[in-house]
Amino acid sequence: MSLSPQFLDELRTRISLSGLIGRSVRVQKAGREFKACCPFHNEKTPSFTINDDKGFYHCFGCGAHGDAIRWMTDHQGLPFMEAVKELALLAGMDVPAPDPRQAKRAEQQKSLHDVMAAAQAFFVESLKADRGAEARRYLASRGFPERIVREFGFGYAPDSRTALKEALSAFPDAMLIEAGLRIVVEGKEPYDRFRDRLMLPILDPRGRVIAFGGRILSAQKTDAPKYLNSPDTPLFDKGRTVYNLHRAAPPARQSGRVVVVEGYMDVVALAAAGIAEAVAPLGTALTEDQIERLWRVVECPTLCFDGDSAGQRAAMRAITRALPLLRPGHSLRIVTLPQGMDPDDVVKSRGPQAMEELLSGARSMVEVLWEMERDAAPLATPEDKAGLKQRLMTHVDTIQHPDIKALYRRDLLERFDALAFARRERAPFQPGQRRQAGGKGQPWKPAPAPLGEVDKARLLRIGSGDKLLAAVLAGLVAHPGHIAPHAESLARLAPQDDRQAALLDMLLSLSDRAEALESTQVLTILAERRLSVPTAEDYAGMRFGFLSGKGDSAGDELAEAISLLVELPAVEAALAEATQRHETEFSDESFAEQQRLLQRRLALLARLGQMGRARAAL
Repeated sequence: MSLSPQFLDELRTRISLSGLIGRSVRVQKAGREFKACCPFHNEKTPSFTINDDKGFYHCFGCGAHGDAIRWMTDHQGLPFMEAVKELALLAGMDVPAPDPRQAKRAEQQKSLHDVMAAAQAFFVESLKADRGAEARRYLASRGFPERIVREFGFGYAPDSRTALKEALSAFPDAMLIEAGLRIVVEGKEPYDRFRDRLMLPILDPRGRVIAFGGRILSAQKTDAPKYLNSPDTPLFDKGRTVYNLHRAAPPARQSGRVVVVEGYMDVVALAAAGIAEAVAPLGTALTEDQIERLWRVVECPTLCFDGDSAGQRAAMRAITRALPLLRPGHSLRIVTLPQGMDPDDVVKSRGPQAMEELLSGARSMVEVLWEMERDAAPLATPEDKAGLKQRLMTHVDTIQHPDIKALYRRDLLERFDALAFARRERAPFQPGQRRQAGGKGQPWKPAPAPLGEVDKARLLRIGSGDKLLAAVLAGLVAHPGHIAPHAESLARLAPQDDRQAALLDMLLSLSDRAEALESTQVLTILAERRLSVPTAEDYAGMRFGFLSGKGDSAGDELAEAISLLVELPAVEAALAEATQRHETEFSDESFAEQQRLLQRRLALLARLGQMGRARAAL
């Protein structure tokens, strides 16, 4: 049976080598390493060292050397597969089922590593050559010292469609394409993916090049993306890779912190300023896999986001993805930079100490979640406040750990109560007591009837969250120019359907781009990422104008549909809360609040019915 290099690397990463060896041998902390008397030969003075960061042990006396798997085979005497199964059990991983094709894949991956190493050498040499002069000037303008340029492996991709192919002629074109270095377009000759770009290698935990990131240099190429990363390949999984983690992990374990910034150039800027624990995701919002990887280094990573609206949306997406994963002792802390500044701006204009002060003031997830939802919309009416409460409780409901869920609920409700309810003394209500409304002798007014069957049918047919959201997502793909103006509202949605959630995340990511996107471009991007656009079957019974129309009217209707998608659930929650309050207080105020919410709910349903124009009569 063959196992993929990715699986074995993941297994080694998840195992604490000192903890594994410490089960059989007495180990002692020695600086950043551990030491012990070598278990492979008799000695009185420890010469056996264990390095958790690099994942190997070494004896300077007898030369014994290996990783966690080698320890299990050489010291515990287990066959290779039994050693892997034992370690997988400790790491909470499943050993892949036998696959006869895996050996061939493993061999291909070894070859791809050779391709990527050769490409990196070519980019580095190109940076030194005459054609790399502009790239060198850019590095000098950023103030990166020579040691940083060497350490991070900066290179240059020439402005040519075939330069890389010619330099790597020893490898077949098919391998360059599989490695993501060249692009195939039907009916045309393949061409180099990276052209006239400053290049940065992306490395795996073992320090091998698995992908590249390239920054554009020519200001005239306004139609090209500023940053371009390798696509997913057999070596590179964008959603699981954390840039610079292999370098940042040792100092992060020593300092007890890891700083997550938005891009790899931010990582380099912080490293040049002496902050070596910085890492970054790769062009996407921080994923669940990346959060788990960071937690293996430190228990509470610090996320550092730019102070613009895109940075705030990125912070909210990171929080919503982290909430279901929270466990005791493991969380995130958030730093928001000054408006219009990124980490490099802070370091250059205010100095490294200013960045350190910002990092030391990082806030907890619950505090940032509260502030972002509180400030997301006006809180002028009871409906507004009820909407805030519903959004907060929706976030809480995603938390899986029961104790953390209960504590978040209590903390957020206490903050909400302090905001929403003015403190006032009320006479205690006695069971059986009939209160008079407003002291005028009027009898208590009953609560409005619950949602009727007709309303329920209308909601099910044209207002259910999944169907309405499906229609809105299809509308946004057709009219991508309306994503950015409504990004704040869209970012608060939490689709239950995984496909809708993935599509919504991608559309929000596209909204951060500076250039305007056409629908055809969005469809191409979604197809590359294997994301499907909702079809008529997903919003059966609906015929919204924005699904087929164009112009201002279609945009206006799409905006109204987004507003309904956010407001209707909030009003329903507010009405339920108002009903409960009225049954307790029996006051004119509580009755009026119920009636106001009831009328608002009916108005929303009526408008939704007019927009949707359902085919079948209710």
